[in-house]
Amino acid sequence: MNLRPLGRSSLSVAPLAFGGNVFGWSADEATSFALLDAFTEAGFSLVDTADVYSAWVPGNQGGESERIIGRWLAQGGGRRERIVVATKVAKWAPRRGLAPATIQAAVDDSLRRLGTEVIDLYQAHEDDPMVPLEDTLGAFARLIEVGKVRAIGASNYSAARLAQALDVSERHGLPRYETLQPEYNLCDRAGFEAELEPLVRARGVGVIGYYSLASGFLTGKYRSRDDLGKSRARGGAVQKYLDARGLRILAALDEVAAGHGATPAQVALAWLIARPSVTAPIASATSVAQLHELLAAARLNLRADEIAALDAASAGG
Repeated sequence: MNLRPLGRSSLSVAPLAFGGNVFGWSADEATSFALLDAFTEAGFSLVDTADVYSAWVPGNQGGESERIIGRWLAQGGGRRERIVVATKVAKWAPRRGLAPATIQAAVDDSLRRLGTEVIDLYQAHEDDPMVPLEDTLGAFARLIEVGKVRAIGASNYSAARLAQALDVSERHGLPRYETLQPEYNLCDRAGFEAELEPLVRARGVGVIGYYSLASGFLTGKYRSRDDLGKSRARGGAVQKYLDARGLRILAALDEVAAGHGATPAQVALAWLIARPSVTAPIASATSVAQLHELLAAARLNLRADEIAALDAASAGG
């Protein structure tokens, strides 16, 4: 497995990340443990979660995903050495925003739930324009100094704010955001490619994009409005993709997949993995069989003409 660096940090990961938003939501604890075992046994390492996961589930409060990961780690057997733990702060109501006191309280809570002494990648889940960047980055610096965090990243930042944050870090000698977590997939391209992609490539920032399969649309499961009922959780989210462009993307995925004996989901992830700006796209699974299908994308090498065909089919979005 060829590892890729997370920005300019000392961390390196396999080219596909697991999205821990499913833990405590669509994957119960036993399933989550099986998924984490299968993921790491296959040579992959980056597991992305957040303090807010999965507060949206009735009966949940938030922190469920971190707790499940923590209980999995507590089983020992070298599990902590096999995993790169990435979590986030700023979106959960009890610890909202990026004020220094909030970050300090949130990291201690996350460490306790995860049952670990250090978080490998600690990310600002969203920008907080009410707090000076110097204060936020200074708070992260103190966490790195005392060994609670190894590296930091940003999620959902605009290009302007990410550039400003990188400049503040350089000017004040503070740790910088080594990664960016944007929405990025074959259907949703412009938001990342227009301004963020040139910036991260120029500044050496790693990218671990989310919604890599466009809420499941790129699996090919949803090809008509009649298919939307297949999933109450995702049907509404994929409806926006059911237009001429979306069907053109699915047709291109089908054609490339047929040539490799692969699935549309594998091809969609392989397209992301082949993008020079992308370090490790995030994908989630709720069964071990589904996970193994997605992991196979890391071994799928697309030809230049296949990438060009996918680029052409998905142009304009």
